[in-house]
Amino acid sequence: MPKTVIIKKHGGLEVLDIQNVNLGPPSSNEIKIENIAIGLNYIDTYHRSGLYPLNLPSGIGLEGAGIVKEVGSNVKSLSKGDNIAYAAPPLGSYAKERNIPESIAVKIPDGISHKIAACIM
Repeated sequence: MPKTVIIKKHGGLEVLDIQNVNLGPPSSNEIKIENIAIGLNYIDTYHRSGLYPLNLPSGIGLEGAGIVKEVGSNVKSLSKGDNIAYAAPPLGSYAKERNIPESIAVKIPDGISHKIAACIM
């Protein structure tokens, strides 16, 4: 079962809670990805602290890079096994696996690592 970081209240590092999630299949316009690298940004501390309020509980993190594990029935531009990067809501990149909209993902060009892709997004 994949793990994800959830915050249930605002605060410091102590509010980061690692949980197992039952991640269902992607919806018709989503892809399921396995994150290989995630970006860490100062805005994450704003979300966590409440400076930029979130509806809680919430995932955290906006960008990452990984491998497509499944595609929804209406996904046209990506396939299982593609290397992708993303940087946009919905929050939740602090996760081993997640479903994201196809529209926020871009293919990583050959020769670019997941780590570099996550950093430049």
